[in-house]
Amino acid sequence: MTRSQPAPGSTPVQDAYEVCGAITRTQAANFSYGIRLLPAYKRDALSAVYALARRIDDIADGEQVPAGQRAEELDRLREVIHVASVGAPPADDPVLVAVADAAGRLPIPMGAFGELIDGAQMDVAGRRYQTFAELETYCRCVAGAVGRLCLGVFGSKPDPSAPRYADALGIALQQANILRDLREDLLNGRVYLPEEDLDRFGVRLRIEDGGLADPDGSLARLIRFSAERARSWFADGERLFPLLDWRSGASARAMAGIYAALLDRIAADPPLVYGGRLSLPVRQKAAIAARALSGLGR
Repeated sequence: MTRSQPAPGSTPVQDAYEVCGAITRTQAANFSYGIRLLPAYKRDALSAVYALARRIDDIADGEQVPAGQRAEELDRLREVIHVASVGAPPADDPVLVAVADAAGRLPIPMGAFGELIDGAQMDVAGRRYQTFAELETYCRCVAGAVGRLCLGVFGSKPDPSAPRYADALGIALQQANILRDLREDLLNGRVYLPEEDLDRFGVRLRIEDGGLADPDGSLARLIRFSAERARSWFADGERLFPLLDWRSGASARAMAGIYAALLDRIAADPPLVYGGRLSLPVRQKAAIAARALSGLGR
């Protein structure tokens, strides 16, 4: 079912959710394994959240918007999201229609989309990070915010620490992304590893013969150090799981489990990311999701 072929008798809101579902199925290579474990109404809501988050990311990183117009386009989207959160969303924007409907049904923190845009603006500006504390701020914007948006869809037992755990999971996932995408980011003129860590390990990121250079193994040592730090964020964030209902917990475990397994592969063999972007086999992702649904760990 597509936007041009809605189900007989469907409403504009139902049609909007179909658009978001299609975006998620085709573009959420890792998150889709967790999203599909949710009951239908949460699956629809999280697909809408993903679709809007994806739009923000595409403005900052994609080819749809010229580089010189990205900051302005992000500011425009920020205002549109604000208007949609306090009033009626644009009727011709199915993603915002779906997000507004989901936020009316579930406690989705719409302000977190503003944090996502803050992080996207850092990317547009080409910001680099001197310390891990600075990088943590970036990760909290671009990924911790996503964790809190997911928590709004999942719901949880009453616990004031739940948003912090969701935030920590997002930050953990982003650290795994940074290690996975080292080469791709460097080719695009971006470096996320903190300068203090690069200096500590004596690493100068550079490309030689199409891949990341590591003549003395210092980059591999830095990657293993960074992976161990990311694991501590996973350990903190995983305290969210017992606060979630069974299906939501399975969804969160699947999403986190896929990225944690990716992190383990990188830490075990850092040169895997030197030549290109690493991804887990589809069969392994499906197995992680199946174990999450059964209540087992990865």
